[in-house]
Amino acid sequence: MGNFLGLVQNENMKIYRRARTWVMLGILIIVTLLIPVLFSMVDYEGNTSVWDSVVLSTTFTFYLCTIFSVIVAADSVAGEFSWGTIKLLLIRPWSRSKILLSKYVSVILFSLLSTLLLAGVSILISSLLFSSTVESGLFPPGKSGLAFTLQYIFCNYVNLFITVAIAFMLSTVFRSGGLAIGLSLFIMFTKGIFTSLFDPDRYAWAKYLIFTQMDLTKYLQSGEGPGGTTLGFSLAVLAVYYIVFLAVSWYVFSKRDIAA
Repeated sequence: MGNFLGLVQNENMKIYRRARTWVMLGILIIVTLLIPVLFSMVDYEGNTSVWDSVVLSTTFTFYLCTIFSVIVAADSVAGEFSWGTIKLLLIRPWSRSKILLSKYVSVILFSLLSTLLLAGVSILISSLLFSSTVESGLFPPGKSGLAFTLQYIFCNYVNLFITVAIAFMLSTVFRSGGLAIGLSLFIMFTKGIFTSLFDPDRYAWAKYLIFTQMDLTKYLQSGEGPGGTTLGFSLAVLAVYYIVFLAVSWYVFSKRDIAA
């Protein structure tokens, strides 16, 4: 266990000692600060509540958070091949499974840190700029702003979590950070188009596609998703895809002649 924690620490050092990482986190914080300020400048009648601001802000900033997490995930494995440092890892007394798992854990820790920064800064600045007594028009009746906001952030993080798993798999399989980033972001920005083309309400089989299940925020307003799906069904479909992504990553990384 101690050896594995040392591996995770080593991978975290690789991430956070790079100036690029701190630039990305800095951009995320600045944008998260600016969006509520912009909302406050156009909210002449004071109709925006604290939680309205947080939800609207995170709607935009989660795209940045996902992009930055994808960049880190795509570079985690592919970067080792580009720099030739993967050979240095192989001469250590660690199994390939532990090496790959440590890389994935460090990526997830970065995504969690980014999400916590995003949520914390957004809540803080929104609390300073907006009133907590204003009634929100975004939330279902009977649900508190805090509860809805936390659920909204969780649903967005699930989307990020799956997108990062895709990027990590592509990075491991193709050993190309650029390809992993490009394909992952393509999926992130076009999944709405695929959902419209393959509407589960028209095609029953479409509810098993990952594109139609990645957006869990639809369940915050209604207990039923497209094609009559439920939250449990969507989570089950995503879990199956997630297991497949990680299994493919592990298999390719374990069997490939990395030292070549």
